[in-house]
Amino acid sequence: MQVRKLDLVLAGDRGVFNQGELDWGTRVLIENADVPSGGVFLDLGCGGGVIAIALAKLRPDAQVWAVDVNERALEVTRRSSELNGTTNVRVALPTQVPAELRFDAIWSNPPIRIGKAELHRLLREWLARLTDSGVADLVVHKNLGSDSLAKWLGAEGYGVERRASKQGYRILHVTRG
Repeated sequence: MQVRKLDLVLAGDRGVFNQGELDWGTRVLIENADVPSGGVFLDLGCGGGVIAIALAKLRPDAQVWAVDVNERALEVTRRSSELNGTTNVRVALPTQVPAELRFDAIWSNPPIRIGKAELHRLLREWLARLTDSGVADLVVHKNLGSDSLAKWLGAEGYGVERRASKQGYRILHVTRG
């Protein structure tokens, strides 16, 4: 498959988000988010790893962390990384990421369906790990609460700007407040 002029080969497996395909929300994120500068990036809730693979190819000099709680997703991400020759992707459970590690950028198609309380907990934990100049780009469908999430992030002290919108998916560009 091709996205942002990148040829990507994705492994897939049942029980893993996007099962080796590129879903619309993730496509919107990869095609429209600013390519981050800096050296340490995070694909939060990596699923099959397409965001991590795209980041690794866009910035081969960066270290890209692909993090998920689903062991099967992590294995699919490892296979996708091997298929694409991206040696700068680190695949890990959340507990395997060093606590002191800070991220210059976070890209995520967050797991909205885990529920609002759990999503808020997840975002509080990981957005707090942005560097002072770090940014996060989150893609969320308007029917799944992108506007309410933007309001919540603002209330949490983050700067939030809607950067793009396509087929109902919105990219929320999040900065430290």
